[in-house]
Amino acid sequence: MSIMEIFETMAYGPAPEASSLALAWIKEHEPFQLFINNEWTAPAAESYFESSNPATGKGLTKVAAADKADVDKAVSAARKAFPSWSKTPGHVRARYLYAIARHIQKHARLLAVLESLDNGKTIRETRDLDIPLVARHFYYHAGWAQLMESELPGYQPVGVVGQIIPWNFPLLMLAWKIAPALAMGNTVVLKPARYTSLTALKFAEIMQEVGLPAGVVNIVTGEASKAGEALVNHPDIDKIAFTGSTEVGRSIRKATAGSGKKLSLELGGKSPFIVFDDADLDSVVEGVVDAIWFNQGQVCCAGSRLLVQENIAERLINKLRARMENLRIGDPLDKTMDIGAIVSPGQRQEIQNLVDIGVKEGAQLWQPSTACPADGSFFPPTLFTNVAPASTLAQVEIFGPVLVTLTFRTPAEAVEIANNTRYGLAASVWSDNINLALDIAPKLKAGSVWINSTNLFDAACGFGGYRESGYGREGGKEGLYEYVKPAWLAAHHGRSGGVKAATHAGEQMEASNGNGAVHTDALEEFSATDAQDGYGFPPIDRTPKLFIGGKQARPDSGYSLTITGPGGRVLGEVGEGNRKDIRNAVEAAHKASGWGGASAHNRAQILYYIAENLGAREAEFARRIVEQTARSYADALNEVRTSLSRLFSYAAWTDKFEGSVHLPPLRGAVLAMKEPIGVLGLACPDDYPLLGFVSLVAPAIAMGNTVVAIPSPRAPLSATDCYQVFETSDVPAGVINIVTGEREALSKVLAEHHDVNSMWYFGSAEGSKAVELASISNMKRTWVNYGRGRNWLDRVQGEGEEFLREATQVKNIWVPYGE
Repeated sequence: MSIMEIFETMAYGPAPEASSLALAWIKEHEPFQLFINNEWTAPAAESYFESSNPATGKGLTKVAAADKADVDKAVSAARKAFPSWSKTPGHVRARYLYAIARHIQKHARLLAVLESLDNGKTIRETRDLDIPLVARHFYYHAGWAQLMESELPGYQPVGVVGQIIPWNFPLLMLAWKIAPALAMGNTVVLKPARYTSLTALKFAEIMQEVGLPAGVVNIVTGEASKAGEALVNHPDIDKIAFTGSTEVGRSIRKATAGSGKKLSLELGGKSPFIVFDDADLDSVVEGVVDAIWFNQGQVCCAGSRLLVQENIAERLINKLRARMENLRIGDPLDKTMDIGAIVSPGQRQEIQNLVDIGVKEGAQLWQPSTACPADGSFFPPTLFTNVAPASTLAQVEIFGPVLVTLTFRTPAEAVEIANNTRYGLAASVWSDNINLALDIAPKLKAGSVWINSTNLFDAACGFGGYRESGYGREGGKEGLYEYVKPAWLAAHHGRSGGVKAATHAGEQMEASNGNGAVHTDALEEFSATDAQDGYGFPPIDRTPKLFIGGKQARPDSGYSLTITGPGGRVLGEVGEGNRKDIRNAVEAAHKASGWGGASAHNRAQILYYIAENLGAREAEFARRIVEQTARSYADALNEVRTSLSRLFSYAAWTDKFEGSVHLPPLRGAVLAMKEPIGVLGLACPDDYPLLGFVSLVAPAIAMGNTVVAIPSPRAPLSATDCYQVFETSDVPAGVINIVTGEREALSKVLAEHHDVNSMWYFGSAEGSKAVELASISNMKRTWVNYGRGRNWLDRVQGEGEEFLREATQVKNIWVPYGE
């Protein structure tokens, strides 16, 4: 036999990773206890569950099952540790994070083996990808701890953070959440997934090794229905960070609505893998392997929808089938394996059920001839063709090694099919034409877009989704804001929500209700001229309509609302908007979506123009504020002039609140683009009727969003007086839409609307809760005040980057380069 014959026929030999040290560590610690206040603590109910090896189906060990009493104990420890840890200098926190990173590297091999034993993923993935990224996150965030004081001035830690992580990347998800939380000075109670607790418990042991202060990190294992639910509902938790399914994310949003807890959600996905006809198909095939068979397809951003240009589809499918025949499925600790085990028999059965549905719906199934191991929870790599865009396979997250294929003819059709899903987590674009790739990437509704690559991650680059893939980002500077809050908010309102508004104008309006006792001289100043003009004629009636699509529109209800001043004097009437009016306004806002594609310079010029036209009528607008609020004319004029300054500020920010370029440890660059969210619903505050309106509308449109605004129901005339200002300032029709009426009812309709992408609400605590509950329909972003007041005249509270961040979302476009 020749050397060439031997080479061609040579079979892979086994290359097993030794598991003896990991098994000995497990044996030494079983049964595993809870990690609370830097101590190993037995569960209150003395309950334990079995952790199994997915590759064999055999038990590994017993792990404590926490209940509400255990969670209470952990949260209490974190709360006790928070005052000291939050005041620990950034340099000291940085040194702890650095020490954690070093210890992770020291235990890297043990952690990799534990992860494979507990999760079923291959040792090549845990050793070469997961564990190095874990260490990278702690190194990276050690730097942010050091720089927090200078780079995040005016912010402070949120408090006690509850974190719930999934089973697909057990230790990496822990690092994504704990590293930024500790860097920003928070304390943590983390619940690992029920199936995969072992590396989190080894991490707890590392916390003891580095001497982290007691109570800063607490780890409670257990079932989601007990430990997870207790953590979400705990009144002393200030923030919940969750990664998991969209369905569970909905339940968490519902449970936390109105509580004042910060919430970040990284949920499901159905990511498109788009291949154009000029792509290198051999590279594409390897990319597909990494996209959908990495971690057995149990990845929220898995490229599970293969979109192929029609003229190359057959060639690519043939290459893909040939490659699938050579994928090796088996023992995750064997270094020659490409695909490991599914995390549990239950998850394997869910995958099979969806595959069966696909076959029943007419899709064509293909699987390689390679047999799966008889023991354990294995599932073969699976390919579906002849898949309809609206079918179950193309719309539902399978979370397994199942790839569905669709075809397209034009780039526009590719974008349409790619965005035809309720998710928006990630996408991949393959083309040798970089112009085409960079044209397509911003059009995709996804938080991460990989060009000629897939499943790339780094601590410096934020990760998170659009739409029903959740909100918030993990990693990068944008991820830090999930773990901090404005210092002024804590100083004025303490830790929890539901505080009565206490701004100057709000107090005056409350005090003047029913008696007109505040600044009656200001009312008298204009009463004579308002009664009739100099010729003895009665005034011409002005009844503002709604403002929809650049035109004044009569309300669908046919009714009007009477607006009175603080003394009871009738000032006029406005239209009473209803559900149909909101629908019309949202449609108009969507038609104006080209506003987001306009140049930032152009948007800035229009904002300056609005200020110019408003400034020409400042006395008129000041008088209107006096009528509605009974404040002094000087005070009202100051509000108008502050509104002008605010318009100038956001005009200035329009072409300066830009993205950045990250340089992660790979040959390439990551373009972090700040994008408009889309259609925003804005419910404006009662105090400062003009300034509050401008302070919300201006940042939203500056960043390229279109808006449907509900003015203050108590004093809406300052907003309706802006109609002519907008009409004469070249604002495109539909960019700003105004619906007057009852704030709570209209806000609920906006928050429920599936074509509204984010909802801002500044009203009562009850209204804030209602908006958060209504947002569950499409998991839209919300920004509510929980009844807390802001001093809108104060630039720290009333304008700035906080508003701009709420008006944008970050898309990271990965562009590898080099031969």
